[in-house]
Amino acid sequence: MTLSSCSTSEKKEPAENADSANYEQGTFGYDLNFLQQHDSVIILKSNNGNAQVIVSPKYQAKVFTSTVDGESGFSFGWVNYKAFSGPEDAHMNAYGGENRLWLGPEGGRFSLFFKPGDSMVFDHWKTPAAFDTEVWKVTAQTDNSVTMQKDMQLTNYHNTPLQLSVTRSVAILNNDEIQSNTGITLDAGVKAVAYETTNTLINTGKDAWTEATGMPCIWILDMMKNTPSTVIVVPYKNAKGANFEDVATTNYFGEIPPDRLKHDDDKLFFKADGKSRGKLGIKPKYAKPAIGSYDPENKVLTIATFEPDASAKYLNQEWNTIKPPFSGDAVNAYNDGPLADGSQMGPFYEIESVSPAAFLQPSQSLVHKQSVYHFTGDQKALDAISQQLLGVSLNEVTSTFK
Repeated sequence: MTLSSCSTSEKKEPAENADSANYEQGTFGYDLNFLQQHDSVIILKSNNGNAQVIVSPKYQAKVFTSTVDGESGFSFGWVNYKAFSGPEDAHMNAYGGENRLWLGPEGGRFSLFFKPGDSMVFDHWKTPAAFDTEVWKVTAQTDNSVTMQKDMQLTNYHNTPLQLSVTRSVAILNNDEIQSNTGITLDAGVKAVAYETTNTLINTGKDAWTEATGMPCIWILDMMKNTPSTVIVVPYKNAKGANFEDVATTNYFGEIPPDRLKHDDDKLFFKADGKSRGKLGIKPKYAKPAIGSYDPENKVLTIATFEPDASAKYLNQEWNTIKPPFSGDAVNAYNDGPLADGSQMGPFYEIESVSPAAFLQPSQSLVHKQSVYHFTGDQKALDAISQQLLGVSLNEVTSTFK
């Protein structure tokens, strides 16, 4: 399939109910009709309308989902339908979305999710409203992109007030841009949808953000649908001879069992079946500019690309104040699973990228870009893409946890 360089954007009025278009749950049309009941979402299109992306300024500038096959096609993003009609959650309003912006750190000495002095336990954890529930403003829109902005006033765990502004641009990519950005050639048997997000953080206060005061970072999280056989692939720089704990953090929510995590000297595989809660990360020294996943049931290869900086300082995000504040990871992956009480938000999985700590003087800015690519179709062609962008064959991916 060849993507067109012609793209369009449109807004539609809400449908009366999510089933009015008679689309099955799991399709892009079902999600579109559902979301239109709650928001005048922005739809970016490419490939003569087949490749589409849903963006929502009302819901914190999220990319909710995307497809390669129009309204009847598979919807890649995870949408948490029940969150839209229930009461506002005291901790996090998880509407879903295959690409959302948060600011970090979540935990640590400069946390934005805990009040100064509170113990870092779930009862005290609260996502700041500016990127949890509040509406963002559209500042620019073209046929294939939209830019949104939000001013924020936050206080970190160190009790430092932070005045800032975040600008977020989402642009759907055409065929030439996909090939230029990745260096691949799209096979006729592969369908694709891709978009780039450009996220800019500005210090709008009067004081510099330093190691003494603390500072935020940009954090991009992609919530995707999983299947029993979905596997996350995280390539990293060759770590032969290094201790694995110096390469990766694998105990964010307790150590990930060995039957769910496999690794060698330059990549790891993480089972993403939504049945066991776990999170991992890769240190900046070893991070590569890509993370991916493969769903063999639907033949979907997903890849996110970004720009890690091996020489930069990344904020620790773990829920403790013991670890050094600049010992964080540059790339993360999460598999959802039941909590201790048996409840579960998902299931879903996440692939994530993080910017370096924002050591910004007043009026200075930090930019973090992340692009998301979904490829589906002929497995041989998908395998070639995986080997080129992730350095791993799909046969290895699908056989790892058998």
